[in-house]
Amino acid sequence: MGRWGAAALVAAGLIAGTLAPAGPAAAVHGAVPGDFDGDGYRDVVLPIPGADNGDNARPGAVVILYGSANGVSTASRRQVLTAYSAGVPAPVENSSNFGTSTATADLNRDGYADLVIGAPGGGSNTGTVTVMWGSSSGLRKGSLLPKPSYNGLYGEDVAAISTGPGAKAQVMVGGEDGTVVIKGPFTSSGGYGSVTQGEREEGPLVGSVALGDFNRDGMPDQVDFGWRRPEITGSQVRVNQTGAAAGSVLEKGNGFIAATGDVNADGYTDLVVGDPLTPFTPGVDGELGGRVLLWRGSASGITTDAAPEVITQDTPGVPGTSEKQDTFGAALAVTDLNRDGAADIVVGAPYETVGEVRRTGVVTVIPGRRTGPLGAGGYSFHQNTPGVPSVNETRDCFGATVSAGDVNRDGRPELFIGAACENHYNGAVFMLPGGDTRPTATGSRVFTLDSLGMPQWYEGWLGGFGLFWII
Repeated sequence: MGRWGAAALVAAGLIAGTLAPAGPAAAVHGAVPGDFDGDGYRDVVLPIPGADNGDNARPGAVVILYGSANGVSTASRRQVLTAYSAGVPAPVENSSNFGTSTATADLNRDGYADLVIGAPGGGSNTGTVTVMWGSSSGLRKGSLLPKPSYNGLYGEDVAAISTGPGAKAQVMVGGEDGTVVIKGPFTSSGGYGSVTQGEREEGPLVGSVALGDFNRDGMPDQVDFGWRRPEITGSQVRVNQTGAAAGSVLEKGNGFIAATGDVNADGYTDLVVGDPLTPFTPGVDGELGGRVLLWRGSASGITTDAAPEVITQDTPGVPGTSEKQDTFGAALAVTDLNRDGAADIVVGAPYETVGEVRRTGVVTVIPGRRTGPLGAGGYSFHQNTPGVPSVNETRDCFGATVSAGDVNRDGRPELFIGAACENHYNGAVFMLPGGDTRPTATGSRVFTLDSLGMPQWYEGWLGGFGLFWII
C-alpha cells in the first residue's frame, strides 16, 4: 500500500458527496481473455498503465499470459507489450499510460482474437489507440486507429465487438472531449470501413464506452456517457448517439460505467450501468453506497423512458449492507459464470469496508435469472475469503476492475479481480478458478509486478486504474 501519487486523484475527489467536475477519467474496462494465437485456449490480458520502462516514466505496458490445458502461469509463455516492442506502432513517451484501457474481439474475422489498447497520455497527451492483431504466433503486429480532430485523452476507454462482417465489427473509443466509433471491415494492415466522430462536448466526459446488440438486429448498439455534472451522482447514459442513425439519452438513471450481456437468457442483450457514488441529497438521485442499474433489451431495444431495475447492497439476496462511500458499482462485468445461460453481474466495490478494515474492497456476483428481479443467490469475495492468497488491508481497493473468461478450456470461466492500490499502488490481479456452479477461491492465484518480472517502487497500477479519477 502507499499514498495516492497522482494529484488528479485528489483534484477529482468528492465534494460533499458529489463529484467535483475537474480532472480526467481513467480506465474503466479491462479486456476479457481472448485466444490470440488460435490454439483453443484463451489468453489473459494484464494491463499495467503505470509501468516504467528504462529511462521513461510510466509509458505503460500490457502483459499477455498465454493459456493452456494447465491454465496460465508467469513461468510459462508470457509476452510483454510496450511502445518499445517490435510491431507496436504507438509512440514511446513518458506518461503515455499504454494499457489504460483494453478490449478483445476478432475484428478482422480471421479466427484469431485481436487486442485493442488505449494510451490516453500518448500522442503528446492527445491519446492513441492501437490494435494488436492475433495470429498463429500471438500478438506480433499492430496498427493505430484514427483519431478525432479534437484532442483530449483519446483512449480513456475502449470497447470492441464483432457480431458479423463489415460494419458489424466495431471499436468504440472514449475520451475527455468526445466519442469515436470505427466500423469494419478491418484488416491487419490497418484498414477499416468508416469513422464516426461525435461532436466535441461542452464539458469533460467520463470516457466510459460499451457495445451490445439490444434489439437483436445484428448491429451493435453504442453506449457512452455525458459530461460530468455536480448535481447528480453519475453522468447521463446515452445510447446510439455516436455511430448510429438515431440516438437517445436515457431519462431515468445515470452512472459512470457500462457493461452488456443477456442476464435473463431471452436472447436480447441487456445494459448494466454502475453508479457508485453516494448522493449529496438522499432519495433524490443515486443510492447510499452506490448502485447498479439494469435496462432490459427487447425487440424495441432500450426505450428512452424505460425505468431501470435498481440493485444495491440492501437488495434482498445481495450480501452486505449499503454504507456511505462503499462505491458499489465502480467496476462491472457481465458474464455467465454458472453456465445456466443467463449472464451474471460482477460488481466491484473497491472502497468497501470489511470488519474494521477501511477501503479494502469487495466483489459481489449477482446471478442472472430467467424470471423475476435480481439479487437472490448473490455472493461475494474479498481478500480474507478462505483460499484467496492475501489479507484485507486498508486501501487495497480489491474490485477496482473485474473481468472473466475460461483460460483452460474446461468450460468454467475464471474470475479476474484487480486490486489497484496494493503494494504502493503497483496493483495486483487475483485469478479465481471457475467452479461447478460459481468461481471458487480455492486454488486462486495472485499476479503482482514482482511475479511478472516487472518490479518498480510505486504506481504501476497492475490491473488498471478503474474509476479512480472519479470515485
